[in-house]
Amino acid sequence: MALPTYASPLERIWHYAYLVICTLIFIFLIAPILLVVPLSFNAEPYFSFTEKMLSFDPQGYSLRWYDTLLTLGHPAPDTVRDSTWWALVWERATWVQAAKNSFWVGLWATVLATVLGTIAALGLSRPEMPYRRLIMAILISPMIVPIIIIAVGMSFFYAQACVPPDSVFATLTGPFLSEKGCLANSHLGVIVAHAVLGIPFVIITVTATLSGFDQSLTRAAHSLGANPRVTFFKVVMPLILPGVISGALFAFVTSFDEVVAVLFIAGPAQQTIPRQMFNGIREAISPAILAVATILVIVSIALLASVELLRRRSERLRGMTPQ
Repeated sequence: MALPTYASPLERIWHYAYLVICTLIFIFLIAPILLVVPLSFNAEPYFSFTEKMLSFDPQGYSLRWYDTLLTLGHPAPDTVRDSTWWALVWERATWVQAAKNSFWVGLWATVLATVLGTIAALGLSRPEMPYRRLIMAILISPMIVPIIIIAVGMSFFYAQACVPPDSVFATLTGPFLSEKGCLANSHLGVIVAHAVLGIPFVIITVTATLSGFDQSLTRAAHSLGANPRVTFFKVVMPLILPGVISGALFAFVTSFDEVVAVLFIAGPAQQTIPRQMFNGIREAISPAILAVATILVIVSIALLASVELLRRRSERLRGMTPQ
């Protein structure tokens, strides 16, 4: 925000002091991330800058830790990197398997959270909805309650949530359940847990979008003969789509970064990237974690940029000037 020409000397002093304070806070928050990126290219197995790195010696920098992401768990890491080698990377590499689990769980958790969260936001946006505040408080409680409490509760619940092996539900969800047919130590259990954590973000973003929605548009669609389904997909959905996509991105990031719930309810076959990083820090510290962190930073920046672009598009659709 530009300083007006008629500002007093005291207002000018406060304006520049405010900019300095914001800059210092930004540097304080972003400095650890900025340090992780160059350290991921360290040629030595250290978590600190070496003399060669500080002197910008090319020998002090290497991609060895990024290569470790492909070779850890590989049965023949030193062989020729042909199609067979890359196929083994896809099937056996530890970090690649964790990345596949993270994207798989995050994708389905995002779909589930987006559908349920959007439906809930549509209902909560209607003024005739009874007990709206109470229902809203319950639905967004996963954002407020400590994640350790949610994870422990889910762990006890999942241990008892088993499906009889001869039931229809077991036939449909068998590949997603554990060997005993329970939600514990299963992909479905992790997906549901991550969806529960992502639903509040979808509800908040979609509700914020619906707050500026003109309800007369739906009444006009009904007066022209459109049924509720056509009204939703032709009138409501195009206008709230930026909010829905923003909520989906937040839900995906929440799922992708979650580690506490995975520690309690996931098994060895459901190792995600955060869980693998946690294991790496606890068992054998390796700068490969810095390489993974750098990749995650790039992904996070891309997602945040997408959210900002969607926010600006939503404001333009509603006739507001993007800030």
